Amino acid sequence: MSDLAFSSFTLIGVDAQKFLQGQVTLNAEALPENVTRYTAICSLKGRIQFGLWLKKLNPESFEIVTTQDQAEEFSKHIKKFGAFSKMKLEQAAQVFPTLNGETTDFATAETDINAWQIQAIEAGQAWISATTAELFQPQELRLHQREGVHYDKGCYIGQEIIARLWFKAKPKAWLHLVLGGGDVPAPATQLSNSVQVVNSIALDDTYKALVVAKPDALAELSLTVLALPESLNGDVARPQ
Repeated sequence: MSDLAFSSFTLIGVDAQKFLQGQVTLNAEALPENVTRYTAICSLKGRIQFGLWLKKLNPESFEIVTTQDQAEEFSKHIKKFGAFSKMKLEQAAQVFPTLNGETTDFATAETDINAWQIQAIEAGQAWISATTAELFQPQELRLHQREGVHYDKGCYIGQEIIARLWFKAKPKAWLHLVLGGGDVPAPATQLSNSVQVVNSIALDDTYKALVVAKPDALAELSLTVLALPESLNGDVARPQ
């Protein structure tokens, strides 16, 4: 049985969209209705503090899912920063994931979370939990290739650092899918100085993991690098 679990929230009110626009890395105003996208709220240092599956029902009503171990801190964050906004955050129910093409949808009907983890890892759909909070920048997780970051949307927490990395530099390490042998390394584990686990799942005698790594450092470890889906296989740098 997986320890991973998910909590859903509703954010409702006339200021909901405006508030989210100043918090998350994607363009909440341009987000299509009834489509779930994975996005992030970052720290001032530009690292992902909370990972969110965000669905807009309309500009005054959003459904938000976090890992259960981030739910309490996420709720505190929204209530702190949104104290003067006309909106209300309410925790709904425990929900269960289903992979749906290039995203994940959630419902109250129970699904096999272990099966979802394997599918999500193979699809490059990295997610953040309490263990990995504030370790990775959005670009390192290829979040922009999942429509989870927009670089032309205006200010949000950590935006200055995230935009600078995009327009003036390139991450030294970024997301890869690997197959390894032996015990499965836990999220946040450093496999070397330049390889860190984001998500991992045990298979029979092996494991699969999403890692943020320098490509050269991967070659030094006894890991097989597997292909990510085409949409996540390109260079993470800004096209020149």
